[in-house]
Amino acid sequence: MTPSDAPHSRWSDLDRPPLNVPALRRGLLRPGGLWTSLDVVETTGSTNSDLAARAASGLVEGAVLVAEEQTAGRGRLDRTWTAPARSGLFLSVFLTPGDVPVRRWGWLPLLTGVATAAGLARAAGVDTALKWPNDLLVTVPESSERLRAGRTPLGEERKAGGILAERAGDGVVIGIGLNVSLRADELPSATAGSLALAGAVSTDRETLLRGVLRSLEHWYGQWRAAEGDAAASGLQEAYAAGCATLGRRVRAQLPGDRTLTGEAVAIDGDGRLILSTDDGLQEPVSAGDIVHLRGVGGGLV
Repeated sequence: MTPSDAPHSRWSDLDRPPLNVPALRRGLLRPGGLWTSLDVVETTGSTNSDLAARAASGLVEGAVLVAEEQTAGRGRLDRTWTAPARSGLFLSVFLTPGDVPVRRWGWLPLLTGVATAAGLARAAGVDTALKWPNDLLVTVPESSERLRAGRTPLGEERKAGGILAERAGDGVVIGIGLNVSLRADELPSATAGSLALAGAVSTDRETLLRGVLRSLEHWYGQWRAAEGDAAASGLQEAYAAGCATLGRRVRAQLPGDRTLTGEAVAIDGDGRLILSTDDGLQEPVSAGDIVHLRGVGGGLV
């Protein structure tokens, strides 16, 4: 049998080794901690769907499900999220903030964004910006042609990840999808990016996963201790500080085919994006698809 005839092996891409599950459990599962179980599957359609199905039958808070490959990951508006095996982090967690008023649960995807960005800053050395409500952006250097032409190198904002939260059982399943080692020729679109392309100092997925989950545990505990009060917990301020949408001119595509255009000026106490529209009104947006009309380097995000 020649090398080209060899069957596919989970070790076939040496730059993308499988996760070490026992080591992750030793590092993350501890008495009194948030994370109570951690399972890794080789491949699945959607970790959110799988964990939501388990939650419907009863599930302890702090369950974590990670997939080495996700073939039908879901984003907002039923968009799909796919990537090569072991090229990213594809995970879902189950949280039951029963002592927090349900009206404040809408902060959970924003909280997850803050926690993920903070964890990646420490573990990967990459600045990750937050695009309201649930996208993770990185800055990818422009092509080498600009450097060869002697021009100042610029960066382009690219989407490297996303967050999806949905009610399940008596709690919430939160999914995180993050492009880690994707190369330029593997990106699903011209607006996508990865930590590797953004110059991450580490693309070791175990290091990144531990960093993200520990940061999420910290922020979730702080938010719950404040009974879900985003201002008192520091969450509202932290989100605004890391939000790339604020101060930008944006177009909000709202349910019912309604569109708003204006400057994003604030995140309110309910996690809504406040737009200052062209007719001088302050409009809160609680759900919608946001397009940055003035991206870094002149692009749209």
